[in-house]
Amino acid sequence: MRGVARSCEELRGTKQTKLTKQSLRKERDCFASLAMTNIHIFHMLSNRKENPMSEKKLGVLIHGAGWVSTQHIKAFQSNPHSEVVAISSRRLESCQLRAEESELKDIGLYTNYEEALKHEGVDIVSVCTPQRFHAENTIAAAEAGKNIVIEKPIANSLDEMKAMRKTVHETGVKTIVSFVLRWNPLFETLKAMIADDAFGDVYFVETDYQHDIASWWTGYEEARKKDTGVSALLTGGCHAIDALRWFAAKGQYEAAQPIEVFAYSGGYRKGLDREYDYISGVWREGTPQLEYDDLEVALVKFDNGALGKVSVNYGCIMPYVFPIEIFGNKGTVKDNRIWSHKYLGQKDWVEIPTILPDGADVTHHPFQGQMDHFLECILAGEESHCNLDDAIRTHEVAFAALQCYETGQPVKLPFI
Repeated sequence: MRGVARSCEELRGTKQTKLTKQSLRKERDCFASLAMTNIHIFHMLSNRKENPMSEKKLGVLIHGAGWVSTQHIKAFQSNPHSEVVAISSRRLESCQLRAEESELKDIGLYTNYEEALKHEGVDIVSVCTPQRFHAENTIAAAEAGKNIVIEKPIANSLDEMKAMRKTVHETGVKTIVSFVLRWNPLFETLKAMIADDAFGDVYFVETDYQHDIASWWTGYEEARKKDTGVSALLTGGCHAIDALRWFAAKGQYEAAQPIEVFAYSGGYRKGLDREYDYISGVWREGTPQLEYDDLEVALVKFDNGALGKVSVNYGCIMPYVFPIEIFGNKGTVKDNRIWSHKYLGQKDWVEIPTILPDGADVTHHPFQGQMDHFLECILAGEESHCNLDDAIRTHEVAFAALQCYETGQPVKLPFI
């Protein structure tokens, strides 16, 4: 239509011209064509059928009824395009508790995951089980044709990640991994500023996960063991790895690709039966022992030339914090303090008054933003920037660190 209208205007011209029979005939035909085009568009709009997916609420199965599931349920309940239709867990009492506290009625409650996947109306599975079950739960959901929310870490080995990716690719389902900090207000602000060239080209990023993970956490019994938790960098520090990748890339919805890793591990808590409980502010004796090093520090080289340093520290005697430093050739970030070439005559740090990622409680995490984004992706038939393929790149850094401890040599990526 725009082409027809433009040609009509060009024919008439902006200046008076001598009108001939030929020019009048062309102008008449041109505007007739424009009229017919408008009629055609009118009928297209009048007869257009709405996408059934835009009218139907997507049904969600919450698999795993632990701490984090409360926030998955809340986020899906708050979105007009989704509804929780079933909950499954190892214990029926856990399912009932989650349903009651969320005021969910007439939904399916299951202790058998395979049966839960068959529940009528399930479009999305939210995997909230302990990390050692994430791979098999994801594969089963993909084989059942369900879109999947995968809590982190996604897997405990490279082989598990390979199998997950293979099944997801074969079935074509949509995925999102809960690197939920990408939707934290500070993260969103900084990422938009990076894309807007506020700091120029980023050449170095540092992120740290400093959290006194201990037996105060309900998931600690699984997380502390080598065979089920694997490492500190995988269990908790993967959030910091993902942030490192996120801020090292220029694009607003892009994460940098790691190509080489060198790491050290240490600390003091491995094998110790004494721990600090920062929530109550007391030391506890006779506590379950951590089976791997509580401190890991890794240097990461990215494919765009940027460098990064990431650490996880379970031994810190303090409340949880998540320090961020970003250095570009036109500006710098230190947490929520900004120095930028865009602030002409700047004489002091500009502080962004926003929500920092310094909260361990899952109620502090921006799950609403994550789930809203995922639902938009499903309805639009698009992939999330935080899908399984992307999350594998984050997890590979943690597995590369483990390999480095054995060889003492830099590790090239990708593995998969």
